[in-house]
Amino acid sequence: MDLYDALALLLVTAAAFAYLNHRFLKMPPAIGLMVLGLVASLVLVGLARFEVKPILKFAKLVNKLDFSTIVMQVMLGFLLFAGAIHVDTRSLGRLRWPVGVLALVGTPLSTGLVAGAMYLLLPWLGLPTPFIYCLLFGALISPTDPVAVLSILTKANIPKSLETKIVGESLFNDGVGVVLFVVTLEVALLGPGDVTLSHALGVFLRETVGGLALGTALGLGTAWLLRTIDNYQVEVLVTLGLVAGGTALATRLHTSGPLAMVMAGLLVGHFSRSGGVLSSASQAYVDKFWELVDEVLNALLFVLMGLEVLVLNIPGRTVLAGLAAIGVVLAARLAAVALPLGLLRLGGAFRTSDHSIAVLTWGGLRGGLAVALALSLPATMPRELLVGITYVVVVFSIIGQGLTIGPLVRWLGVAQRAKTPA
Repeated sequence: MDLYDALALLLVTAAAFAYLNHRFLKMPPAIGLMVLGLVASLVLVGLARFEVKPILKFAKLVNKLDFSTIVMQVMLGFLLFAGAIHVDTRSLGRLRWPVGVLALVGTPLSTGLVAGAMYLLLPWLGLPTPFIYCLLFGALISPTDPVAVLSILTKANIPKSLETKIVGESLFNDGVGVVLFVVTLEVALLGPGDVTLSHALGVFLRETVGGLALGTALGLGTAWLLRTIDNYQVEVLVTLGLVAGGTALATRLHTSGPLAMVMAGLLVGHFSRSGGVLSSASQAYVDKFWELVDEVLNALLFVLMGLEVLVLNIPGRTVLAGLAAIGVVLAARLAAVALPLGLLRLGGAFRTSDHSIAVLTWGGLRGGLAVALALSLPATMPRELLVGITYVVVVFSIIGQGLTIGPLVRWLGVAQRAKTPA
């Protein structure tokens, strides 16, 4: 019952915070829920110092929730599928070069830049850290979090093409980032001297190619099944089974579950709309169901992120390192966006503007995925340091960047141009 009590408490808290935000704060849902969660956590931390028994019990319940497992093995697959199934695949196909380059080139580039900068910076703060762990931090913090992007950025009234570019990139670079993290973690666990290039490359290909192949098979198979029936209850259940079973299967096959769910969601969404797989009534039910799943899981995720302050130990020096890491991560994001897109522009494969680069850079939000990856690190590594730095960066990203991305696109005039026909 302890686990049930913790989950029930989390759901009740999320419902209460969602009501308060909608009724009074009127912030974007993800930001409002996280702000309320942070404020509540800080108040509870203060009360816990006086050893108030109900507060201590509440903290104990929160501590029973394994954030990393909940996000990586339960929430992420459903959230990625829910985001991918609503993506306009025709627009994404037209933007396949910038989206692909940002995910496949920009993410590794950002990982390396962040790792190098943190390796040089941390000793100045009295926190010298081996390079392999800086590389782990670079891998977990570089991919933009599709959950944060989808819940915040799509409401910023930006042009459809730019929105598709950012959302598409976030869906794919999430998978690439997880794969980079898995490969780097294996190197860190075995030791750089015990891992050959062929072994690391094999792990990378198994995760990426295997994940994409599994997602393609699941997506095409599900689309065929949906074509043979016309019953919205069964069709919703089939898509639900796809995500639950597909995520579990990806884990068993040691392939990338996030990439599999993104590919499956894109294919099911594409064929259901352009291939006549679903009737109009069924399409409406399936869309509404996954919108609701997306909203509920987002609420739980961001409330849980706010409440994590109750169980995290973040010393002062770690906070300073996190504040410094904010600038490092943003600078690396700028380079990871500007350089690849600049090369595409020189080659004539893509046309963009400085405004697009600015929005892509500032709109590169980090969220629960980064925190979950950091929390999955074993205790034999500098886990507390990396978790603390990651949490500071994520809080700034969700609240600071999330609250200002709307004003930024309006100030740049990008939102105004979105209202004029192409």
